Amino acid sequence: MTRDEVLPGHIQELRRGTVVLACLATLSEPRYGYALLESLSSAGFSVDGNTLYPLLRRLEKQGLLESEWNTDEPRPRKFYRVSALGTAILNDLIDEWRTLNTSIESLSRGGTE
Repeated sequence: MTRDEVLPGHIQELRRGTVVLACLATLSEPRYGYALLESLSSAGFSVDGNTLYPLLRRLEKQGLLESEWNTDEPRPRKFYRVSALGTAILNDLIDEWRTLNTSIESLSRGGTE
């Protein structure tokens, strides 16, 4: 196999593992699903709607997100915002991300500590 055949799958796996972190980090301000997709995309984090919407429902069920319907506009929209528990989990995930990043950097420089 070639690099071009192998790399996209590994990049997809790497990104899949960070979708929760990206969503929680983005939802400190209320956003509806499509606006969240746009925010993530403009930050270089492309996520498919078929991935995002089930994830939002799961995070809400876990208590990491709160939602509210806005019916003031002609088209009702469900807005999501990170909850207090979600903020705590986000901070823990960021700490873990930083630890992993430090470890990867060390390993890539040949370190074993």
